[in-house]
Amino acid sequence: QQLCETYNVRNVLETHGHDDHIAAVPALRDAGYNVAISAQDSSMLKSYDQILIDEAIITIGRLKVEVIHTPGHTPGSLSFHLQDSPLLFSGDTLFPGGPGATHFPGGNFQEIINSIERKLFARFDGTTIVLPGHGENTTIANEAPNLNEWISRGY
Repeated sequence: QQLCETYNVRNVLETHGHDDHIAAVPALRDAGYNVAISAQDSSMLKSYDQILIDEAIITIGRLKVEVIHTPGHTPGSLSFHLQDSPLLFSGDTLFPGGPGATHFPGGNFQEIINSIERKLFARFDGTTIVLPGHGENTTIANEAPNLNEWISRGY
């Protein structure tokens, strides 16, 4: 909370509606933070402040963040690209070594592969730094050559 106060953070952009990402939403909203999520995942939250849509640009101070709908892990999974930077926050869509899990209700392996291939790999160059929702960072260059392997193995 101290860091949020120091930098005047008032908004939380949710990548998807799974409990490990949204459990703190009630406390955040009670503390005065605005919470935003996709329409497709909004029913996973008891409350929220804003619906995020594909290709929207969100201004945060001097920063501009593009919303990218990357379904597959959940129907409403989102990734966020910090414009004019090499940073891509992929939530649980893309990790080092493959896509996020799709065995949860609403998950769809073909859809997550399509999201990764068409919305991430086709759009961002190899130097793009991928910051997933858990674990270590990676780059598009490290992951893109493995797409066919992921498709073959089915995860």
